[in-house]
Amino acid sequence: MDRSTLVSIDLNEGAEVVSALENGGVHVKVALWMVTPQYEDGRLIIASEDLPQNEILVDYEKVVAILQGKFFRTLPLFSILRMDDPLIQDLRKRFGNTKSVQGMRLGGQVIGNKYIEDAYVYKIE
Repeated sequence: MDRSTLVSIDLNEGAEVVSALENGGVHVKVALWMVTPQYEDGRLIIASEDLPQNEILVDYEKVVAILQGKFFRTLPLFSILRMDDPLIQDLRKRFGNTKSVQGMRLGGQVIGNKYIEDAYVYKIE
């Protein structure tokens, strides 16, 4: 992936991940592809109250169990953030009441103390 730009295949994979998680019983509250200085290669960010959030390894095991076998390629890079993470809280505060955020682009700004170079939003509730 280009360092500062998300490409279409990543966007499609993100939508597939969100759909698979929702069909697997995980109500995703926040989902977006994001490029930051920390995640130079881009990362799908996921936050959900349905993930226990007290043991992050359990959260990853649950997500991988749902996603395993649903993709022809390897699973996309993803990170699970807690609902109380400053990024998630700030996104929800700014955009949680927006009628539709699907396809919204973010970039060149600080949200939740993280500089976002580029982002493509699927969900923010």
